[in-house]
Amino acid sequence: MAAAIPGMSALVSAKARMALPAELTSHPAALSISARGKAGLPRFSGLKIHQQSRKPMGQTLRDSRRGSRVSRRTGEGNGGIVCESQENAVDVPSVTDATWQSLVLKADGPVLVEFWAPWCGPCRILDPVIGELAKQYTGKLSCFKLNTDDSPSIASQYGVRSIPTIMIFNKGEKKDAVIGAVPKTSLESTIQKFL
Repeated sequence: MAAAIPGMSALVSAKARMALPAELTSHPAALSISARGKAGLPRFSGLKIHQQSRKPMGQTLRDSRRGSRVSRRTGEGNGGIVCESQENAVDVPSVTDATWQSLVLKADGPVLVEFWAPWCGPCRILDPVIGELAKQYTGKLSCFKLNTDDSPSIASQYGVRSIPTIMIFNKGEKKDAVIGAVPKTSLESTIQKFL
């Protein structure tokens, strides 16, 4: 049965070098990184680790191979690479019990409110999408987020039972709601109805 696997000679030599039982190394995915290339599987070259430089915090570097931008923060802890999308993300302002009336219910135009919580994985996935929408609809739509842990009374007042929930308000009235982490296009089509 093992003879039917392509690259078996590389697999056998990899097993001999690794000295693992056959049941652990019989599947190609169990090969070591160096043996993967010899078995005809794609190699993983890993991440390149660079010495921490003494450059100013937040400096933008260029990756010469791809021409992409990478930010390196060197002032905190041991430094590290920060994703470019984090630099471009729009921080959506928060609304609370104290500001709900003035920011949402008495707003002049349509308002999008994301009901979320910091421990909610889908909420964290949706956060950059809401930021993009806030940037895209600047001047046409106000966007806010409401932490349901900090303001549970507003969430229960509007019947929020699942997060993330995105609600559209216009002239102080709830007009529509979208529940769950949905694609940006779904949110755009919902928003377009109220512009």
